[in-house]
Amino acid sequence: MRFIRAIPAAAAASLFPTMAMAHTGLHGDGWLAGLTHPVSGIDHLLAMVAVGFWAGRIGGTARWLVPLVFVGVMALGAVPGALAGTVPGLEAWLAASVVFLGLMVAFEVRLATLPAALLVGCFAAFHGLAHGAEMPAMTSAAGYAAGFLATTAVLHGLGIAMAAIPLRSIFVRFAGLAITATGLVLAAG
Repeated sequence: MRFIRAIPAAAAASLFPTMAMAHTGLHGDGWLAGLTHPVSGIDHLLAMVAVGFWAGRIGGTARWLVPLVFVGVMALGAVPGALAGTVPGLEAWLAASVVFLGLMVAFEVRLATLPAALLVGCFAAFHGLAHGAEMPAMTSAAGYAAGFLATTAVLHGLGIAMAAIPLRSIFVRFAGLAITATGLVLAAG
């Protein structure tokens, strides 16, 4: 239980830049840029927390396998994103992932683990492309990737921890619909 209580504090600590950012060695290696990237856009932030929340609500092996597939596929997707740069239409896919995950949360859809992991993996590829394409110039790709993968894992953990809280269905539905509405706004913008 102590671990679950520590997740929100760890997530919050990872979101704020430290005074160490003034040191070019830390910023130059890409670690801090990678750590902050997933929380720099509402699309990444909502999708990653929603993945953890949905996986936590499904339960069983989905609790760890669905987020693990997301992180793994996202890491693979970052490679072509870093090589190709901006991908046309990518923002629409990111918005679609937010809409889809919001609906899964809102209607408490309980898929089997493998279909849930495959669906999440499809969207993870697009998030990986975006992370790779938005990697700052003159930064270490390995440090940047390690940073965004770490923050993604923390955000998934935050979602899983939130799913463990006994919530009334109406609150879960409201949260899911708010995520969906945000995705629709992102798609329209």
